[in-house]
Amino acid sequence: MDKRIIHCLGLGVLAFCLWAGQLSTAAAAASAQPEASGWYWLSSDDNYSKYFDPESVVVTNSVSTAHGQVPTEIQVWTKTAYSYGGAKETLAAYGLTKSFPDPAKLSYSMAQLLIKPQYRTVQYMAENFYDAQGGVIWSKADPEPKEKEINSQQFDESFYTAAVDQAFHQNDETERAKAADRWTTIFDVTTPEGARTHTTADTSTMRMRGDNLIFWEWQETKDSNGKVVEIKFLKMAVNLPQATEKVVSGKYWTAQSGWQSLDDSLDGQYRMVNKTSNEYKTITALRQYVEANYKWVHRYGLE
Repeated sequence: MDKRIIHCLGLGVLAFCLWAGQLSTAAAAASAQPEASGWYWLSSDDNYSKYFDPESVVVTNSVSTAHGQVPTEIQVWTKTAYSYGGAKETLAAYGLTKSFPDPAKLSYSMAQLLIKPQYRTVQYMAENFYDAQGGVIWSKADPEPKEKEINSQQFDESFYTAAVDQAFHQNDETERAKAADRWTTIFDVTTPEGARTHTTADTSTMRMRGDNLIFWEWQETKDSNGKVVEIKFLKMAVNLPQATEKVVSGKYWTAQSGWQSLDDSLDGQYRMVNKTSNEYKTITALRQYVEANYKWVHRYGLE
C-alpha cells in the first residue's frame, strides 16, 4: 500500500522527502521526547521555570563495587518554560535570534540529559524548542555532545541534583545545594593595609578522588574600604596528605577587565603549601571537613 501511495504522489513526495531529509536530526530529536507522566517543578524566577520528569530517569550504565552497583551514567528528560525575557536570552545564547526575531515564539523547551555523577557532568543529547501550541520550532540531536561540569554558576544545576537524587533514591544532592552552610570558609586573611581575602569552598561540589579533594571555591578580595576589587572562581584539586594543590580551571573578575578565563595561564602543576604560611589554614580546614563528612565526599565512589 505504501509503495502505491508513493508512486501516485510522484515528484511531489520526492520533493517533500528531500526537504524532510534536511530536518532529519530535528525530527529524530522531537520524536524522542518522552510521554511524561508528570513534570515535577524544581524552581522558578523572572525568566525561567524548571521541571524534570522523575519517570524518565534511567540508569544507563553502572559499575559493580564492593558496596554494590553504582550508577555512572544517568539519563533524564527536563523541561524549561520561558518568560519573554528568558526566551530572548535563550535564543541569543543559541544563536537563533535571526531565525526567531520574536522571542514570544519560544514558549518552552525539553531536553534529554546524560549525567555522570562521579564527574558532576551533564551532556545534552537532544533538545526541542516549542511554541505555545506545542509545535516544534527548533530541535537538535547530538551524537557526541560536549560535557559540562555542574557548579553553582550553571543553569543546569537543579536538573542535575534532581536526576541524581532520583537515580540514587535519596535527596542528598538537592538538600546540599540548598543548604545554608553549602559554602564553608576555608581561608580568611587581612593584610596590614586592610585588604581582606575571603575564600569559601562549595561543599556540594566536594568529592574525593584518591588522595585529592576536588571542589570549586569562591575567592573574594576587598580593599580597606570594603570595596570588592577581585573575585576568583576556581576548580581546585588538593592532595590532602601531601598538602599540595593545583588550580584545574577557573576565571577571575576585576572592575577593569570584567570576567576573564584563567585556563590558558594554568600549567597543571601542583604546588606545595608551606606549613608556616597563612594559606596552610586552607589545608587544615579541608582536612577537618573531609574527616567530619567522610560519607559525603566519598559518595558515588567506585573504589
